[in-house]
Amino acid sequence: MSVPLRPPALLTAPLLVLVLLLTGCVSSGSVKAPVGAPGQGAAGPESDAASLLRSSPSTEAVPSPAEIPGLGPRMRAEIPDDARQAFVVTGEDEDANRSSAVLYSREDPAEGWVAVAGPWDAHNGMQGWTDYHVAGDLRSPKGVYSLTDAGGRLPDPGARLPYDEHPRFAVDGEGFYGEPLEGSFDYVVAINYNRIEGVTPLDRDRPLGLERGGGIWIHVDHGGPTQGCVSIPEERMEELLRALDPEMDPVIVMGDAETLGR
Repeated sequence: MSVPLRPPALLTAPLLVLVLLLTGCVSSGSVKAPVGAPGQGAAGPESDAASLLRSSPSTEAVPSPAEIPGLGPRMRAEIPDDARQAFVVTGEDEDANRSSAVLYSREDPAEGWVAVAGPWDAHNGMQGWTDYHVAGDLRSPKGVYSLTDAGGRLPDPGARLPYDEHPRFAVDGEGFYGEPLEGSFDYVVAINYNRIEGVTPLDRDRPLGLERGGGIWIHVDHGGPTQGCVSIPEERMEELLRALDPEMDPVIVMGDAETLGR
């Protein structure tokens, strides 16, 4: 006679856990960490890189140094790296003889260019501007030119540039609109177009030849267009002479607005 088999005794709870562990039924992937545990968010686990970025302090963008308004990349590239003053003369258009002038400085390279004087009303050549100035064309040469020498009929008003006081700066006659020219050269700053630097503005040497013109100055405005120079009111000339500093390698940036913006 067969004896019925007895069902095995139920395993105790601790023994059951041990068996499950030994047989590998509980894998690490089947245990879920509670939301809010380290490395977990509402959307699930984060990668190590994402967690690091989230916990790292944010860095603020450093602003670029300020550029001179209205100047495009080509014109900005013509300004020498060591120039820390720029007198920008912007003509209304290529054939216009009215313009506006602003003096910029960049004492702090990280800050960039800052307007320190102007805008001032100005005149330029009667026929406007040109890329290729020749004697008698009544146009002002476009471009970037250094400013190293000053002078005038009147005594030095406190210029930092070398100043040549001389009676030969006297002028008379009438301008294009019949306005008197007397006093126009009471104060001048030579623009280093077709001239030798470091000499009086009265010097007549022309390295590019006489046919390319010369004697292009910043001078006192007489109320009308010029032969090719840039002119600003007398009180502004005095201010400019006191501001231009040879240790800051000043330049003039001049031309019509469209050209300067390229």
